[in-house]
Parts: sequence; structure tokens; C-alpha cells
Amino acid sequence: MSHRPLIFHIDVNSAYLSWTAVHKLQNGCGEDIRLIASAIGGNREKRHGIILAKSPLAKSFGVRTGEPVVSALKKCPDLVLFPPDFELYDKNSRAFLEILKRYSPHVEQFSIDEAFMDMTGTELLYGSPTEAACSVQKTIYEELGFTVNVGISENRFLAKMASDFEKPNKIHTLFPDEIPAKMWPLDISELFMVGRSAENSLRNLGIHTIGQLAASNPATIRAHLKKHGEMLHRYANGIDDGQLFSHIAKDKEVGNSTTIPYDVESAETAKNILLSLCETVCTRLRHDGLRASCISVRITDCNFVSHTHQRILPVLTNVTGELFCAVSSLFDEMWDGTPIRLLGIQTSKLAEQSYRQYNLFDSEKYDRLEKLDSAIDQIRKRYGEDSVKRASFLNSETYHMIGGSSKKL
Repeated sequence: MSHRPLIFHIDVNSAYLSWTAVHKLQNGCGEDIRLIASAIGGNREKRHGIILAKSPLAKSFGVRTGEPVVSALKKCPDLVLFPPDFELYDKNSRAFLEILKRYSPHVEQFSIDEAFMDMTGTELLYGSPTEAACSVQKTIYEELGFTVNVGISENRFLAKMASDFEKPNKIHTLFPDEIPAKMWPLDISELFMVGRSAENSLRNLGIHTIGQLAASNPATIRAHLKKHGEMLHRYANGIDDGQLFSHIAKDKEVGNSTTIPYDVESAETAKNILLSLCETVCTRLRHDGLRASCISVRITDCNFVSHTHQRILPVLTNVTGELFCAVSSLFDEMWDGTPIRLLGIQTSKLAEQSYRQYNLFDSEKYDRLEKLDSAIDQIRKRYGEDSVKRASFLNSETYHMIGGSSKKL
């Protein structure tokens, strides 16, 4: 039995569309919307909103994830649109992860439709890596009705690159000895974390493939792309530095993040997403009897450049509104207007404390807000998390309690 590391990256194929299709088929719909020109998101009558997911046929017409509905309809006038249902997506995501945890005790969610599995040493249980991946695929399809891609390698980065090869319902390996044949010939835009800005800079340097970047002088890349260039050079050589997929120490931090399927260009939309993240983080803090005294905000822009900023809070808190005020302020200090692809918040310096330490400078009646949050928690526990939601999430494409995209399970 091999003792080398073995990592799977599991990626649901066209998740939002697949989950909607399965739900419709289970409820009597005679047509599989994955087989027609269809998409999730926006409003056909009002011709506004953006495309969150599209079918293969819609893709063949040039419909792209993240583009405005009006643009997609020009490319494909017969496009059938369905509204997003984030409660359905969260339910399917949880079911998907539960299946993965049957195969490995080490499952790490990367986004609502992606996860890593540490399958090291499981050959005697499931056979070869490919046989194990086939078993995972088959179980997910038979029990949940949708397909996944599986990428297999020795580290997370290569496993993720492998899962992005040909789709749907495929299994790909990308071990270090396969990099020259499978990864280096790919266009530079196919490398994970290469955004539009980095792509343009690399092409201006005459670098058009991943192999050319791997063979380039790292000092030259750093001179043009700074630390991001160093990271891309390592990735081009198959080196995973672990920065993107770091583990969170249990009970020392509670956080949540979400990868957004479109570019967020307004502060209002971004803050609504941050509020949703605060809802889930504070719910977890209250459930565990914890309060936080430090909050950090992470922004990853459309060029996949990340920034974080943190603040020490004046008092320990798990009040959603109080935490969101700090998060909103940090966001205003950080954001330079560049379109956003990922937002995250992280609480740290946690303590078990059953009472609130009052601050003479409090301008809000946070003791009342604490009682309100506690009452809402009880209602959601009894009647479901959608039984109470804030008015800002009504008629919004943002689900009011976003699941954790980097949550360790």
C-alpha cells in the first residue's frame, strides 16, 4: 500500500442548475433542464440580474456565468431562466458533504459545491484512487441525482487543477510526474488564480502557456506581479504552498467565507453578503457559548488578489448587528472598487463568557440586541433557519445565512 499523500477535489457539475434540475424531476417535471438551453439567475421579464449557472447547450451559444441576463438573451433568445433557490442549494451541499464524509474523516469544504478529501492510506478500503473516485461519483449520482468531477493528486492545488479538466462527470489525475504532459501545455488563463490582470501582464511578457510560466525566471515574474507572481510561478511548477487551503485551529477561530459566482461591483451587494456571513458566524458563536474580541475581513477581487484587515473590538461580543457594524467599517476602509469574487469574515480571540461586559461608550442597547438574537436562534431552531430573515434579504439573490466556503468539517 502506498503511503504518499492522496488528495481528491470533488466539484459538482453546474451545481445550481444541477440541483434545480434534480429538484424539478423529483417533483414531477417531465423535462431535465440540464438538456435544454437553460440558466439560473436573473429575471427574463424584467431583463435584469446576472447568470449564476448555465446548461451545456446554453454554454454552446456563448452564455457565460456572471454575465447580465440581457446579454445572455441576445446570444440565446430561447434561454429558459429559473430563479435561484439558495435554501435548496444549501440542502444539496450538506447532503453532498455527508456522502464524502463516509469515505474519509478528513473533508474540507472549499465552496458550496467543492470540497477536498484526504484519501491517504485508503487503498485497502476502496482500491486504487480511480476506483475510489468512481465509487464516490456513483454514490453521489445514485443517491442525489447529480454528477461531479473528481481531481486526484498529491496536493490540493494539483487536485483542483485536475478536476477542472474536461467536464462533466469525469475523473482526472494530475500527479507531479504528469505535470509536463497534462498541465504545462494549457493556456496561461487555465492556471488557478490567474485573473484577467495577471493574464494580461504575463502575455505582455510573452508567456502564453503554464509551461512557459514554469520555465520563466521567478525574479522577472515577481518584478511585474509582486508576491502574486511568486505564487503563480510556484503553482505553474505544481507546488502547493498551502496558503489557500489552510486549516483552522479548532475552537480558536470561527469564520465563514463565500466564493461568489459573479463579480460584485456595488458596496450594497457586498455588505448584504457580509451581513449573511455575520448571521452564520454569530449563530455558531452563540451556539458554542463563545464571544469574539477580534474580527477580520477578507476580500478577493476579480484578479484573485486577496486583502485582509482586522480590528480589535472594544468588548467581547456575539451580537450579529454589533459584529456587522465592525465588518462594514472594515470593508469601507479596505475596498478600492475592484470587482469582488470572494468575501470572508473571521472571528478570533474567543472566550467563553455568559454575560456582556458593558462599555461606557456604547451608543446602542446591545443587551436588547443580545436578547433579540437569542430569541431568533430559538425560533430558527424550532421552525427552520428561513422562518426569520432580515428585510434586506427579501427579493435578494443573496441567501440570508450563507454556508461556510472554507469551513472545516
